[in-house]
Amino acid sequence: MKFKIIIVLFFIFSCTSQFSTINQKQPYSSKGMAYIYSNLDFNEKVIKGKMNNDKMQISQQNLRTGTLIKIINPINNETIVLKNIKRIKYPDFYKILITKPVAEKLKLDLNFPLLEIIEIKKNKSFVAKKAKIYNEEKKIPSKAPVTSVQISNISKNNEKIGTKETKKIFIHVASFYSSQAAKLLEQRIVKEVTDLEIKKLKIKKISSKETQVILGPYNSVNLLKNDYIKLQNLGFEELNIFINE
Repeated sequence: MKFKIIIVLFFIFSCTSQFSTINQKQPYSSKGMAYIYSNLDFNEKVIKGKMNNDKMQISQQNLRTGTLIKIINPINNETIVLKNIKRIKYPDFYKILITKPVAEKLKLDLNFPLLEIIEIKKNKSFVAKKAKIYNEEKKIPSKAPVTSVQISNISKNNEKIGTKETKKIFIHVASFYSSQAAKLLEQRIVKEVTDLEIKKLKIKKISSKETQVILGPYNSVNLLKNDYIKLQNLGFEELNIFINE
């Protein structure tokens, strides 16, 4: 009996990072899908705040207004740094809300709007420099070429900007030091997540010190979204999405 209790405790503590909210002492980073802003979604209250779709704007609902965020397109490695203009509520599946000019500048595949976002915590001179660049960008007309900025982003629309190559997308559920703990989680997911395509659930040995539980591959955002939400309902708050692993 004591042995079983030890195993359960080990499993819980191994999963702590996946169930906790954002650690404000460390820069926030996450990989997932971007939501492309539209006035229609705002009018229908899918999005709980208004943005200017003629400007490059972003909103991340978990980070403070004014936070500098680096956005990376993992397909072409294009990046941009923009300020979080406000905390707008959008569907939890998505990692960030962006306007169309951001998506267009990054030339991302809108069928699979995958990106990585990283909170920037630097010294005051760095922040001042980036804030100056941001303020200058706001003055640029929406139809003017933006040569000083690289951007990355993604959307839920059915058009593509960029490569047509089929990408394999995975959900990173959790990482463990012990393969035994990974198997315990796998068993729990199989037992508690209904209508899950079991063959997508995998245990991947990364190194002698890391074993991952992953789901995939996916070639449809809708299928990915369905399983992502199922895992969220199981208690996982921050799930990363990665490509071609």
